[in-house]
Amino acid sequence: MSGLLVRLADSADFPAVARLTVAAYEADGQLKGEHGYGAVLADVSTRAASGEVLVAVDEATGAVLGSVTFVLPGTPFAELSGPGEAEFRMLAVDPAAQGRGVGAALAQACVDRAAELGCTAVVICVRAGMAVSAHRLYERLGFVRMSEKDWSPVEGVALLGLRLELPRT
Repeated sequence: MSGLLVRLADSADFPAVARLTVAAYEADGQLKGEHGYGAVLADVSTRAASGEVLVAVDEATGAVLGSVTFVLPGTPFAELSGPGEAEFRMLAVDPAAQGRGVGAALAQACVDRAAELGCTAVVICVRAGMAVSAHRLYERLGFVRMSEKDWSPVEGVALLGLRLELPRT
């Protein structure tokens, strides 16, 4: 999407990131009956302290349209990644900005960052009931299902493991 800049978030972005992340998860029905996950999503400073919070910004208005947290194995927010793998979590697009390529730009930025760091793959988990458009986005990027990485953080929440093998350089 032209007019979109993906960059590292700074602390001035954190309130917008918190708001849009919670709003996106609520709009997708992912916070129904949740057990404190909304508070985790809103705590952007903790995520930024242990990973890289990236934002997609509308270059014309400066508005933060989406965000994602990029992490490496062994860090507090890493769930699936092992040696040589990177992971991204909490990819969220402001409901008002969905359909504009924001999610794809953020996911691609994470793939590019992983390649830049010399990682061999990127892993993510997606909620089994997540919007079909999100699953399609990851398929288009080349992610494939790795059922051995499926897991459940709490009863009633099924997460599917996906992996993208990165080209060797």
